[in-house]
Order: sequence, then C-alpha cells, then structure tokens
Amino acid sequence: MNQYSHHLFADAGAECHDAGYVIFGVPYDGTTSFRSGARRGPRAIRDLSYNFESYLPECSIDLADVLFTDIGDIDPFCMPEMVVDQVRDTVAEIAAEGRIPVMLGGEHSITTGAVRALSPDCYVVCDAHLDLRDAFRGSPYNHACTARRVYEEGIEEICIIGARSGTREEYAFAEDLCVYSADDVRRDGIRSVIDEIRSRLEGKKVYLSVDADAIDCCLTPGVGTPEPFGLTPEDVRDVIAALAPLAAGFDYVEVCPIDAGQTAAVAARCVRTFITSHWSGSQG
Repeated sequence: MNQYSHHLFADAGAECHDAGYVIFGVPYDGTTSFRSGARRGPRAIRDLSYNFESYLPECSIDLADVLFTDIGDIDPFCMPEMVVDQVRDTVAEIAAEGRIPVMLGGEHSITTGAVRALSPDCYVVCDAHLDLRDAFRGSPYNHACTARRVYEEGIEEICIIGARSGTREEYAFAEDLCVYSADDVRRDGIRSVIDEIRSRLEGKKVYLSVDADAIDCCLTPGVGTPEPFGLTPEDVRDVIAALAPLAAGFDYVEVCPIDAGQTAAVAARCVRTFITSHWSGSQG
C-alpha cells in the first residue's frame, strides 16, 4: 500500500507475560462477496498506527503507560469454518491468561470464532449490514452470516449500530434484536444511542465488533462492501470509548486498503481508543 511495512502495531512493546491486551491479525477474506482485499487489512492498520503520537489527548493517556503486545498474524486456512476454529483457539488462549484480545481483520466471518471463545452475554457491532443470513454462497460461515452465527451461540442480546442494508428476511429476523440504523443515529444522536445501549448492557459481559463499512463509504472508502449514508468516524470512536470498559474482547474488521489510507487510519486510531478506554475503565 505504501513504502512502509510494519509487522506489529505501534507502541505494542510489552512482553506477552506482562501485557493486558493482545493484538493479533487474521489476514483472511475467503468469503468476500463484492471486493476482495480485506486480507491486507491487518498490515494496513499496523502501518498507519505509526502515524500517531502515543499520547491520546482526548483521554489524557499515553500508550506508553499501557502494557499491550502484538503477537502478529495467524496463518489462516482456506475454509471459513476452519478459520473460525483458529480464531476461537487463539482467543481462548489469550483469555485464559487473563488478557483482552484485540483482533484485526480480515473479513467479518472471523468474529464468530472470537465470540465462541469468550461466550459473552451481549454482542455489540457497528455495521452497515445486518449479517443475519442463515447462509450465503453455500456457506453458513460467510461474512454475511456473522450476526446470525453469533445469535445461534445463544447470545440473544445483540445490538447492531449503523445498519442500512439487508434482505427482507434479515430485517424480519432483526425485529427481535436491538438495531439502530444510521438514520436513527443521525436523528437521535450517537450519545442517545450509546446511553440506551449502556442501560441494556450494564453489568453484562460484552463483545464489541466494528465492521469498517459501518462508516459512510464517502468518508472511508477502503472497504469490501461499501455503503453510503452511514455513520461518521466520530460516531464509531464514541461507541468504542463508551463501551470498551464493558468489553471482554474487540475487533476491527473489513478494512480493504484500496484508498489513500484513511480507512486504515481510522481503524488504527479506534484500536488505540479501545485499549486506552478499556484500561482507563479498569483503573477505577
């Protein structure tokens, strides 16, 4: 994507046994349905992470004070169900050591493995798509089926923020879920949405996922399935900052680096926001 090639996330200098947060990448896009390239997302996010100062003025925290590490990428298999198992095993190992997994995608199908490992009470996702198909293109582990697979893990408390695309059947299924469309967010404001979600999730174990296409593709076009009329980067950042303290795990997926780097830059900043917000919330 550019002249730089950083294999690890910036400032992730802690030893594994000391780290409270463990970043890893899953360079996989085997079920891509429109534009391929999300397999290059983890590298692009890491590259852009070197653009930023370690100090985050919005929360007065320096990443140098937070112990986190980057263990690199897993080597994904070809079949999506096998990749889900690889992710499950990786996340389970990280969680068993008392650390918080931070996963860089890669396509959204990988999230199923992380949720399966952590068994959260709730699943919160920023996404342009409902991802509630039972199967797509012959596979129940297609990236268009992620929220449906999560639901079938027994996690009925599902909140989708930014949705604006899905089939008639998906929207019918979603009537029993907590869905805030991008238009809802625009009308009510992201703070109102966050407050409602926090009231539903208080005291519960949360998994937080961000699909890069939740953001309006006119702002961050480097995604595999672009949708206009979406959230803003600030909306997504605010969701992460507010919900990170409740999260047992986090991922940022579907970055397809075909732009000038703006999509990966937002992802890298959001990863930093998650780590610092979670760490800050754990200090109280």
